[in-house]
Amino acid sequence: MYKTLQKYFGYTSFYPLQEDIINEALGQRDVFVLMPTGGGKSLCYQLPALLLDGLTVVISPLIALMKDQVDGLLENGIPATFINSSLSYNEIEARRRSLSNKETKILYISPERLVMPEFLLFLQGLKVSLFAVDESHCISEWGHDFRPEYRQLKLLKERFPRVPVMALTATATPVVQADIITQLKLSGGKVFKASFNRKNLYYQIKPKENPYHQLLQYLDVRKKDSGIIYCQSRKTVESLASGLQTEGYRALPYHAGLTAEVRTENQERFIREDVEIIVATIAFGMGIDKPNVRYVIHYDLPKSIEGYYQETGRAGRDGLKSDCILFFSYGDKRKIEYFIDQKEDENEKQIAYKQLRELVSYCEGNVCRRRLLLAYFGEIFDESNCGSCDVCLEPKERFDGTIAAQKILSCVYRVGERFGINYVIDVLLGSKNQKVAQNQHDTTKTYGVGKEYRKSQWQAFIRELIVLGYVRLDGDKYPVLKLNEKSRDVLLRNEIVFLTRPEETPHIFKAEAGEDYDRTLFEQLRVLRKTMADREGVPPYVIFHDTSLKEMSTHYPQNVSDLLMISGMGERKLRRYGDAFLQEIVNYCKLHNIEPKPLLRKRPESLIKQPKASTVQTTLDLYKQCLTMHEIAKKRGLALSTISSHLERLILDGEDVSVDSMVEPEKQQRIMQTLKEMGMQTLTPIKEKLGDGYSYEEIRLVRAKMMREGEKEM
Repeated sequence: MYKTLQKYFGYTSFYPLQEDIINEALGQRDVFVLMPTGGGKSLCYQLPALLLDGLTVVISPLIALMKDQVDGLLENGIPATFINSSLSYNEIEARRRSLSNKETKILYISPERLVMPEFLLFLQGLKVSLFAVDESHCISEWGHDFRPEYRQLKLLKERFPRVPVMALTATATPVVQADIITQLKLSGGKVFKASFNRKNLYYQIKPKENPYHQLLQYLDVRKKDSGIIYCQSRKTVESLASGLQTEGYRALPYHAGLTAEVRTENQERFIREDVEIIVATIAFGMGIDKPNVRYVIHYDLPKSIEGYYQETGRAGRDGLKSDCILFFSYGDKRKIEYFIDQKEDENEKQIAYKQLRELVSYCEGNVCRRRLLLAYFGEIFDESNCGSCDVCLEPKERFDGTIAAQKILSCVYRVGERFGINYVIDVLLGSKNQKVAQNQHDTTKTYGVGKEYRKSQWQAFIRELIVLGYVRLDGDKYPVLKLNEKSRDVLLRNEIVFLTRPEETPHIFKAEAGEDYDRTLFEQLRVLRKTMADREGVPPYVIFHDTSLKEMSTHYPQNVSDLLMISGMGERKLRRYGDAFLQEIVNYCKLHNIEPKPLLRKRPESLIKQPKASTVQTTLDLYKQCLTMHEIAKKRGLALSTISSHLERLILDGEDVSVDSMVEPEKQQRIMQTLKEMGMQTLTPIKEKLGDGYSYEEIRLVRAKMMREGEKEM
């Protein structure tokens, strides 16, 4: 298991719960996985797929997500494919032949195609070892993204009774969790629930006053970062994207009103980092697996906490610090209420109103954002300060707000407890509103007594009084303010009320304090990554995640041994990209006279002791028969470079392979001397300096010997 993790994914340890979940899958048992975005859900079925004897079928709801996943797997050397409506008939047939010939380990497919009778019959003719139902919350009508097609997946247990099912989701309340388990008939399987706490995300709610100006202020110091901005309407998406383009930002729109071709092109350009910003409608799922989204901004109010959590979850999948900012206004709330009113099903209306009320309470609250979010999903967060939300990092100043509270509560009483928040504020501000005059509330004692505060500040006071329990809001569609016993304590018994002091000026967004890595080198490596990605036609993060580039920009690896210690550096990536990245880093260090910082992350012994892949083992067996490198290559019908790479790996893994039997001692001394002088980066400059009398294979083996001896000395 660990050997496969290192070889294909470039990691030496698992995230919490991953190893236990994988063991369940390898034991051919059903399992339900609730794990937040960025927690490593995909690995839970991708790694078992490589170890199980058969095909793993992944049911995924979005075409774009399938392509992203398959691109990443292929880049890691894992035989994977997808079948969906984006392919031609001939392409689908070619992929079916590959599946029949057992050339593919992982198949991604939509629920609609899976349940087609003809395709089910085809699958039953294959050896399926595991079904993974991704985004399984789509199966529940209680979930935020219900898809009727997912309900049909209950037939998996009917048609494939011996094949285990793994259900995975990042967002599910306890009710949704139970529904998924029931629908997929997973009653006998284990349930794994990781924490919903995304520690790297910073949550902030900002009063929506001049949102476009607020947005530009935020973006001004983040021009090179990737981000998603969510809006309620297509019109806002288009105008905002256009405005940002005019300001010089590389931004594109994304909504259901665009053609499928334009949506795909815009999404691809965002993924490939040809643009930094996507402006999208809240209602339309992005379906992307881009790890380095540094911010998600809700320009308008989302419809529910569950939807909000999933959308913010698209930030910081790589585990690095990322921002989640929501511009909150009651005007947006009223727009959503208008759309709720259009629903014909009364039960749907009540559910929607309840979800909206929960979200508004979250936005209004002066309690740790993280605590409220986790509580919604049934998780207790009892730390006094999360250290990564606006409430905890920027605690508001409190003041004696008793007089303001008395004015509000008195006004509620004098208008007969029959009106909502804005009407009460109109009375306090002395509004000439016709409705106020008709009701003769312009003659009450509280009319015009609140001119010391702005309307938005009175709104904040009233919302805080509701949260504190001094007044309640009754009703769904047109809620009205009602007094209670605590109200009377303030009005009649002079109870002191402390409120949050209102902001006098709009909040200024600040640049991040900064992480400890070399930003200049990081940008150079980003450019190199983008060049390679464009050449190979894949998103940049498929080459390396930002986390890998930041580690390189922190520790300045100087040779292959150092580079192997970088997170995400698997064998295939080391072979394909290692030389180019090492050259860039080594040249940068020479130019700026920088000393490398050792990365003391050693490969676990379990990686060294695992059996070799069959092809490498065959090379070792022939070496033990005293065959030379050339004789092994000829006997196996493989290139000499392939055999030398096998021997290099065997040396690094500690096998008893003597370089002396393959490279003359004099040559070894010269190669070692040159490697010490020039560093153990790319082989090409070493070969050029040594000349024609030395081969790449000889240099590779001597370098491996030096690295192995250096590792023993650590």
